[in-house]
Amino acid sequence: MGIFTYADFVNNFPNRYIDRTQFFKINQLNQNSSEVQIVGEIVDFKSVKQKRGSRLVATFVDETGRIELVWFRGAKWIKENIKINTPYVIFGKTNWFNGMFSMPHPEMELVSEYKKSLRTAMQPVYPSTEKLNNKGFTNRMMQKIMQTLFVEINGKFQETLSNELIKDLSLLSKSEAMFNIHFPKSQELLTKAQQRLKFEELFFIQLQLIRKRLIRKNKIKGFVFEKIGDNFNIFYKKHLPFDLTNAQKKVLKEIRKDLGSAAQMNRLLQGDVGSGKTIVAVLSILIALDNDFQATLIAPTEILAIQHYNAIAELLQEMDVTVKLLTGSTKISERRIIHETLESGELNILIGTHAVFEDKVKFNNLGLVIIDEQHRFGVAQRAKMWMKNKYPPHILVMTATPIPRTLAMSVYGDLDISVIDELPPGRKVIKTIHRYDSNRLGVFKFLKEEIAKSRQVYIVYPLIEESKKLDYKDLMDGYESIVREFPLPKYQVSIVHGRMKSTDKDYEMQRFVKGETQIMVATTVIEVGVNVPNASVMIIESAERFGLSQLHQLRGRVGRGADQSYCILMSSFKLSSDAKTRLQTMVETNDGFKIAEVDLKLRGPGDLMGTQQSGILNLKIADIVKDSNILQKARNVAMDILEKDPNLSSNENRNIYNTYIQIHKNKAIWANIS
Repeated sequence: MGIFTYADFVNNFPNRYIDRTQFFKINQLNQNSSEVQIVGEIVDFKSVKQKRGSRLVATFVDETGRIELVWFRGAKWIKENIKINTPYVIFGKTNWFNGMFSMPHPEMELVSEYKKSLRTAMQPVYPSTEKLNNKGFTNRMMQKIMQTLFVEINGKFQETLSNELIKDLSLLSKSEAMFNIHFPKSQELLTKAQQRLKFEELFFIQLQLIRKRLIRKNKIKGFVFEKIGDNFNIFYKKHLPFDLTNAQKKVLKEIRKDLGSAAQMNRLLQGDVGSGKTIVAVLSILIALDNDFQATLIAPTEILAIQHYNAIAELLQEMDVTVKLLTGSTKISERRIIHETLESGELNILIGTHAVFEDKVKFNNLGLVIIDEQHRFGVAQRAKMWMKNKYPPHILVMTATPIPRTLAMSVYGDLDISVIDELPPGRKVIKTIHRYDSNRLGVFKFLKEEIAKSRQVYIVYPLIEESKKLDYKDLMDGYESIVREFPLPKYQVSIVHGRMKSTDKDYEMQRFVKGETQIMVATTVIEVGVNVPNASVMIIESAERFGLSQLHQLRGRVGRGADQSYCILMSSFKLSSDAKTRLQTMVETNDGFKIAEVDLKLRGPGDLMGTQQSGILNLKIADIVKDSNILQKARNVAMDILEKDPNLSSNENRNIYNTYIQIHKNKAIWANIS
């Protein structure tokens, strides 16, 4: 359980509490298998043979009746240690069987001991594992150790917050909070203890993130891009294919300000699918070029890197700049030229995949790194970009996965965040409809109408690793029924899936892109990186098997042209309540941020970030979704304190400083690489 020291142990907080104020008489018990507490005595033991081994059964009585206590293991220890005809308090779940109540593996305590212990009205139940319980390390034992520990240290804990903060926010002291989280005297004190400990946990995370950001801005020198020159101005005036939205202009202003300061830029650019992040990236690259620096844009997959390369090369074709593409499948002869021209400085812009991280790739003067969908890259990989220069280059991280505000504050709290929150003009909102399998004929009729208007259609099937065979069968069955319904020569159907060779995949993709096929049947390989403005319908089969962010990303593949686009979510009638919520959310809103908030509530922060980035959120007591108001408060307070006392050197903040240093020492997760 990650408990190695008494400090770990005391910070292993209960996950629920049981009301132990009420005692039952045996004749008051109900047949509903609830947890009860009874006072009485054991009058005899017997061993009962069963298929495998035997069980120990004791008769427990009070003045109103009798109940059986049952143990399936540990019989020898129980017989030796439990006294007959002596008053005990027993606690556990009751079962009703053959006209009699029984209680398996009860918690037992002598009445004399019960009166002496650190007893509270609400008894804590600690997180545990089956393995621990099987070894006899029960909740009762955890409580005993906790009681001994509190007696040993006199219930005194080092204060971590300043007196001023405790007074201003009306918080319990650390010692009171720790006592009342483990041995609550009342519901009111338990709530106060939880609030104090949640605030403290979130406050120190925010303190570290904000302080890290301040240190980076003040200490880590960045290249100063002083001028906005010909490249930027000529492109902006003559070659910009459309007017920028106000959101794009605002974001560009923020980036220009960062690049012009002496500090290294570390900015996260969030924008929904199709909001125009690429043009912001291009304009940022041109600022780097105007200041005699090189730039690179790195994408997580080859498909996406090629798409960025094609888009950027086309945008800059009239400009006097060189753009090259470097991926795993770039030919050796081509690589050699890229390596040489990069080192000499002739090559201005390199677009690529993980291949850019290789040691052989050396820049002459790298000033700006743009990383697309950065959660797919490891910290160590990103760190390599720093090693390619005297100073760390400016970093712009782009994501089309909207990050909820609470998560952004926690995981990306050390980054400056820019958001493009409006779509380019002329884009119509995609209409999303949920249909059951029984409506399939109606859906096919609609597809034929859309294809008659020269539109194209995606039909996507889920691909879940564990059941590749099953999914492949679904895909092939689906493909066959589509081909039957949309026969040659009137209709052409492409198919793309993970088992195909990449050359075949590219061939099929290209046929669709060129408009030679009207329907693309695919697995989720098209989630990222296919841009076909003429595709106006996205059908997602077994939509209940997809996560919200995946549904949202898939929907974003249509709606890229001026035509009205549709997303049809097909599902079976049997839906879990989470699946219903997901499908309903998709139908109700196109706002990626609202969708991300619902996703966060359904899945929790750890799952949302993926294993790589979720270490920061192994929270002991706080929950960034449920406690978002405490998180906001903690962030504001941390900012306020660091504004007045950046080094936490004042006498008032001594407790905070000591705790900060302690945490910093124990968890080396706050490297400079964001």
